[in-house]
Amino acid sequence: MVVRALSWNLFHGRDHPPEPELLTWRSRLLGRTERGASHAQVNTDLAAQFEAVLADAEWDVALLQECPPRWAERLAVSCRAAPHLALTSRNIFGAARAQAALADRNPDLIASWEGGSNLTLVRLAGPIAERRHLRLATRPERRVMAFSRLPSGICVANLHASAERERAERELIAAARVASEWAGPTPLLLGGDFNLRPALSGHVFDRLESEFGLRAPTGERVIDHLLVAGLEIAEPARQWPPEQREVPDPTAAPDGGPALPVRLSDHAPVAARFATPAVQSAAQ
Repeated sequence: MVVRALSWNLFHGRDHPPEPELLTWRSRLLGRTERGASHAQVNTDLAAQFEAVLADAEWDVALLQECPPRWAERLAVSCRAAPHLALTSRNIFGAARAQAALADRNPDLIASWEGGSNLTLVRLAGPIAERRHLRLATRPERRVMAFSRLPSGICVANLHASAERERAERELIAAARVASEWAGPTPLLLGGDFNLRPALSGHVFDRLESEFGLRAPTGERVIDHLLVAGLEIAEPARQWPPEQREVPDPTAAPDGGPALPVRLSDHAPVAARFATPAVQSAAQ
């Protein structure tokens, strides 16, 4: 069996241009589009744009972080996938509708206060066999691992670790330990935004491999990873090139000529292909 995996931090459904000067207070407060030499920066609802990119991408399992919770159902439907949603930080009890309304109207102003989630989407045939959550932290922000057992038995753990490095290191080890226990003898994919670079936290990635068999980080300076135990690496994890997550400026006038591109999220998606040992051996 071959599994195509994708991990992407959606940046709460916002764009992030490569031209820093476009990130102005005028845009953040007034919702005005800023246009530079190569890109536009918009402060508008980009649900349709993220939805289209994800629906068109090739994957069997998508691990999303900083996903607006209100997007979970529409993303699952458009991608023809089974969802597993785990709410994370800044979801205020009783205020979900108000947060969603503000985020739809001015996503850059409310930013992460729209409430976040880890969303796992599964395109493989059959329902998700098991869903579990592990709370990794409550302060300074709520961090949760979403654990899913796929129809094939392969297990997927999706997390977004804390921004502070030492906290993230502890959370990642804790997530790996519990996910490995829950997975048992079946293969495990542990991915997401770890907020850790192997170049700076090499001892943690070494421990993940030696204790839990979880290997193959994306790169020495990358913080988004897809680690596996019990699976062969058919294609190692790589970041998408920037243009693969760019879309035309949705705020451009229809008769204004070619629209400048808008770069979705401040993270590049990470993609990889994995296979069970039997499938990998047969392909060689």
